[in-house]
This record gives sequence, C-alpha cells and structure tokens, in this order.
Amino acid sequence: MRSLEADAPENKGPRNDLRTLKTLVPYLWPKNAMEMRARVFIAMVFLGLAKGINVGAPLLYREAVDALSNNVEANLIVPVGMVGILIAYGMARVLALAFGEFRDAVFAKVAQRAIREAGLKTFRHLHRLALRFHLDRQTGGLSRAVERGTKGIDFLLNFMLFNILPTLLEILLVCGIMWGLFSFWFALVTFITIGIYIYWTIAVTDWRLKYRRHMNKMDGEANTKAIDSLLNYETVKYFGNEEHEAMRFDQALKSYESSAVKSKVSLSMLNVGQGAVISIGMTILMIMAGFGVQDGTMTMGDFILVNIYLIQLFLPLNFLGFVYREIKQSLTDMDEMFSLLEQETEIEDKTSAPELNLTGGEIIFENVSFHYQPERSILKDVSFVVKPGQTVAIVGPSGAGKSTISRLLYRFYDVTGGRILIDGQDIRDVTQDSVRAAIGIVPQDTVLFNDTIYYNISYGRPAASPSEIEDAARLAAVHSFISELPEGYNARVGERGLKLSGGEKQRVAIARTILKGPEILIFDEATSALDTHTEKEIQQSLREVAADRTALVIAHRLSTIIDADEIIVLDHGRIVERGTHSNLLTQEGVYAGMWKRQQETDKAKETLERNLDEDAVAEPTEAAEVLIK
Repeated sequence: MRSLEADAPENKGPRNDLRTLKTLVPYLWPKNAMEMRARVFIAMVFLGLAKGINVGAPLLYREAVDALSNNVEANLIVPVGMVGILIAYGMARVLALAFGEFRDAVFAKVAQRAIREAGLKTFRHLHRLALRFHLDRQTGGLSRAVERGTKGIDFLLNFMLFNILPTLLEILLVCGIMWGLFSFWFALVTFITIGIYIYWTIAVTDWRLKYRRHMNKMDGEANTKAIDSLLNYETVKYFGNEEHEAMRFDQALKSYESSAVKSKVSLSMLNVGQGAVISIGMTILMIMAGFGVQDGTMTMGDFILVNIYLIQLFLPLNFLGFVYREIKQSLTDMDEMFSLLEQETEIEDKTSAPELNLTGGEIIFENVSFHYQPERSILKDVSFVVKPGQTVAIVGPSGAGKSTISRLLYRFYDVTGGRILIDGQDIRDVTQDSVRAAIGIVPQDTVLFNDTIYYNISYGRPAASPSEIEDAARLAAVHSFISELPEGYNARVGERGLKLSGGEKQRVAIARTILKGPEILIFDEATSALDTHTEKEIQQSLREVAADRTALVIAHRLSTIIDADEIIVLDHGRIVERGTHSNLLTQEGVYAGMWKRQQETDKAKETLERNLDEDAVAEPTEAAEVLIK
C-alpha cells in the first residue's frame, strides 16, 4: 500500500476539531488502497443494516403485543401467527447484533492500519526534524504525545463512527416513525429532549475540558521528570538528590491531582443534568402515550413501542456523555500528535536533489560562518581543506566551535555563511541521506541502545554478518572484553549503555563506525574516556582504519593527533593557527601553550599512578595536587 506521507492534506493555520478530523480522513480512505476502501464501504453497509433492523424490530414486538392483547380479551388461543412474529423479532435482534459484529470485524483492519500509519508517519517526521527541535524538547513528553495520539485515533474510530453517528441516525429514524405512527408531538418531544441532552453534554464538557487539558499537561510533565531522573540515575546518586527528584515529581503530581479533582466534580454536575433531562423527557412521552391508550387512539402495543424506543435511544444517550468527553479528549490528543507533523523540518533536501557522488572524500570548508542565535556567533569565516586520505585535526579550548564543525558536516544544521563541499559538491545541493551515509562518526558522548552489544555494533550496518561484526570489534580492541562476558555479544548494555564503563562504551561506538565503513571518518574526542593503555591500543587501530580514508579528528588530548597531516587551532570560532605538530610547537603560540600544559598534567598523572602502584603515598604528592587542580 502506498505510504500516506503525501496523502495527508496540507493544513495550515490554527488547529481545531474539524481540522483534526480532516487530517485523519486520508488514513481511513487512503489513495491506491482498494482493499481498505472496500472494507470501509462494506462496514458502512453492515452499519446501515444493523441500525435498520434495530429500529424495525420494535415494530414486530408491537404487533405481537397487540395480537396477544386482542386474543386475551376474546379468550382465544394464542395464534400461530403471533408466535411467528415473536420468532421474527428474536431473529431481527440476533441479526442486528451479528451485523454490528461483522461491521467491527471488517473495519478492524482499517482502524489498525490508520493507527499504524499515523504513528509511523509521526515517528519518521520526528527523525526528520532538525537537532534544534530535539534539543528544545523533552523526549518523555514527545513519546507521551505520540502514544496518546494513536490511542485517541483508536477510540475515535471505534466510538464516533460506530456509536455517535449511528445513534444520531437512529434518533432521526425513531422520530420519523413516531411522527408517522402517532403524531408530530411525539416526534417533537423526543427530538427536543434529545436536543437539550446533547446541548447540555456539549456545553458542560467544553467548559470542563480545560481541566482535562491541564491534567494532560501535568501528566506529560510528571512523566518527563520521571524519565529524565531515571535516565540520570547515577547523577542523582552522585549528589544524593533522591529527595529533590521526588519533590520535583510530586510537584507535577500535585498539580495533576488538583485538576483531576476539579474534573471529577464537574463530571458529577454533568451527569446530574443528563439524568434530569432524560427523566423529564421520558415522563412526558409516557404520559402522552398513556392518554393515547385511554382515549383509544393508541393500542397497548403502541404504548410499549414508545417505551421500547425511548429505552433504545436513551441507553446509548446515557453512554453519550462519556463517549463525547472521550472523543473531545481524543481529538485533543490527536491534535497534539498531528501538530508535531506540522513542525518545520528546517533542514530540507532540494527538489530532485541528487545523491552525493563520492570520488575520494575531499572536504572543503569555504568561509564558513555559523550561529545558533544571531546574537551569538559560533564559527567565523572558517576555511580549510581535508584532501582524500589525509587526517586533519581540530583543537582548541572548550566552546571554540570544534564539535559544531561535525554537526555542520552532518547537516544537523545548515551554515549561515559560506559553504561546505564534499568532492566539490555543496552538501546543501545533495540528499542528506547520501551525505550521512558517506560519513562515520565516533562522538565524544557515546549513547547506546538498551539492547545487546551485538545489536549496538551491528547498528553501523544492520545487514553485516557475525564475522564482520567480530572483525570490527577486534579493530576497536573490544572483542576480548566481550568474549569474557558470560553472555558474550548477547550481553545487554542497559539504558543508554549504563552497564558498560565509559571506555567500553566508546570502544563499542568505534566498532560500530568501523563496521559502517564510510569514506569519511570523524573522531569527536573519540578516546577521551579511555585510560592511557587502552587509548594507545585504539589509536593504532584508528590509524589503520583511517589510513585510506579522509579523517577529521576533533581532539582534546593533543598527544593523539601529533601524526595529523594538519592541525587547525580554533579559538572563539576563528582559526588562529594551523600547521603540523612540529611547526606549531616552533611558533610558541596557542597550540604550544596547550601542549605544554597537557604534558605537565600527563607527567603529574604518571607520577601519581606510579606512586599508587608502589603503595608508597602517605600524603597527596605535589604531582597529585597538580592533577587535582
């Protein structure tokens, strides 16, 4: 079936319930999906048959009551014809139920497909949104919005299509029958009663909806706080802030509690009003029917017929209050989810943009400038070239703009000035997917999926064979560690990889990138979490992997990039120095100062480690104090 990406209407402007419903229509009547459309049509036929029989069945019951009444008065034996009428009445009730079930069975695939397509489209759109959007949003709130939205679609389809609309159709049919069989006044009283009931329900529900919306907001906030706190479990423990987290969570729950109480009180008021309207309407109609029997214009069967129709209408109407409230809530939830689909993606491929044509992997930054906010510039007129097979390192103090370079190369953001070229092609002129397929990155902050080590390494190339995954692990110096685990590659890493150390996580990330096998490699402080011994092992592996590839190294430890073809020194978003390691040292500038400070720190660290190994440290040494500082 064709994807619904292009089928949903392009709605602009403020959202409302009608617009939300219009957004849903393409999911129920998808283009080029004849099976789904046929199912909708057949379900509507079953719906019409079920309601038609449901309205006609009481007429058979009336005939049976009148036949029985006449024969009882005449002291006659119950005729065979009346038995036939009662059998027909029973069969009609069974058929009405059966057609209703057939309707649900036929429509089930349509409803579930709509839920699946809407959820999938929202999920894909969230991944297409720029990094800026996700940095401004909290993941817990987003997940709840999608979850509530898909549940809202399920409720709306089941109850609005097969409860509200059929009930309204039945009301019109019953009013017409009462007008035809009895008088205009019976139809008018029935219609007015139901009209008042619906008006009261809608008016009060709309008034109390603000409490439900606030409940939703507080529910999302509480969920977000809980997820955020649990994801940062170790940080909470480090600072002993369990009670602080509990108080933040309780604050959101307290607001939810207040809104929930107001919602419940207003619900009771709504139910009392609904009950009063129904009771008054039924009383008036039954009195009118009683007088009709007394003056001979109505039979006992007519009296019972009126009662059956009223019960038949008011039972679902009594349910209407709940259904309408939930439909309004579902529309609110759906609106929240569909609003996510209207978020601008910010980074868009040009129409008919070609794929990147790789011919070596040359990277050119040409007068690149960038800012997240206009008042705060990050990069200023940055230009450099990384030729195929070369390794260029970028160093500088924290906040100099080093990591921003990798984000721009990946097109998480577009440059605000200048351009970035890969093999002579502006990356804004080619597809994002092809650019990202050509680049592999080992980030500074490695986040793993809550799955097995095997899955996390294979994420670099999901179709890779087990032997290829093991080879990548060996190159990243992580295979021996994995082999020692009881479950080996099937060991789970925990939420965000918390079961692994920082160095182990980073080695898994390196293996994942090696497995991807890209032409361009980015190492964003890739060994910052490793100990000295492991770092040296992996540096050799990285040199082997990057030997024939274009490599961009964003470095914190200068000792890891002394063999780079060129080292670029950034400071406050500008290139202040560039050259090889030896050339930069002779300049005695920014880089030389950084190198000197790191050498002193490394020596202090080595001295401390040696003293600890000899177990000869009684008091903190001068070297330890330097390291601590």
